[in-house]
Amino acid sequence: MAKTRTPKARHAHDSGRKRDARETAPMNWGRTLTVARTDLKQLIQAKDFWVPMTLLGSFFFVIIPAILLFTITKIGDVEVVARVSETLEVLPESAQSQLRGESPEGQTGYALAVFLFAPVAVIVPLTISTAVGAATIVGERERGTGEFLAHSPAGAREIYMGKLIASLIPGYVTTAVGFGLYSIIVNVTVGPEVGGWFFPTAQWWIMILWVLPPFLAICLSLVLRLSARVKSTAAAQQASGLVSLPLIMIAYSQATGVLFGAGWVPLVLGGVAWMIAIFSLSRGVRSVTRSRLLGVASGI
Repeated sequence: MAKTRTPKARHAHDSGRKRDARETAPMNWGRTLTVARTDLKQLIQAKDFWVPMTLLGSFFFVIIPAILLFTITKIGDVEVVARVSETLEVLPESAQSQLRGESPEGQTGYALAVFLFAPVAVIVPLTISTAVGAATIVGERERGTGEFLAHSPAGAREIYMGKLIASLIPGYVTTAVGFGLYSIIVNVTVGPEVGGWFFPTAQWWIMILWVLPPFLAICLSLVLRLSARVKSTAAAQQASGLVSLPLIMIAYSQATGVLFGAGWVPLVLGGVAWMIAIFSLSRGVRSVTRSRLLGVASGI
């Protein structure tokens, strides 16, 4: 005898089929960008987030470089120049061969600008994007908007990609603006000492456009996975800190290698990072489910 379904069971069965169709449908970039825009609008309205992040970017990209480079090239502090010049001897030969400038002040300023300020291009975007990504999914549950998102037309992949884009943009926008200001500071202060405007160098372009993006993607793929599994934003922030710190160290070491290296080495480093990023993102998309947005999945 065939077993008949109750109306409630039939409704659940139909809903499940709709959800399956929604997940197997091709990626809809319109819905993906809608998710991203919604998150970005909330970030713009959250002054308690973007004000500290702006100060962080200003501190690393503008304040510290401007003070050090101006002190060395314009004021000509002999003691500072002597101390920094000593550190140039430990640079690899490939880096020392790239130094420009006839005076100690010029060579010291060039080395600081090109080689020793590499962390600014790594720390700032990773820190900002990680902070956004850590709260993006678990925050939906805490605000009570997870249910609305779970029942929206967007599939899990579209939600994941929208969250990823919304996490990437703040870090990269801060980097783009900060990098532009940093370039102006470097060229104005160090340029006259080395024969004219010279920054960004080819290695810096490779680092910003080829090496940094995959490391951002790797970090966010892990952070979004954590954000989907933990129970609170505080727990997500703590867990993401443990994940992002090693990645920041690895990214910094690779960025330093790109700046010191030459030829095909930076391109290979970026290529390997891109392959890892694609694999990590493909695995991370599975962590975003409607049950986790609703807070009813096991393991959260």
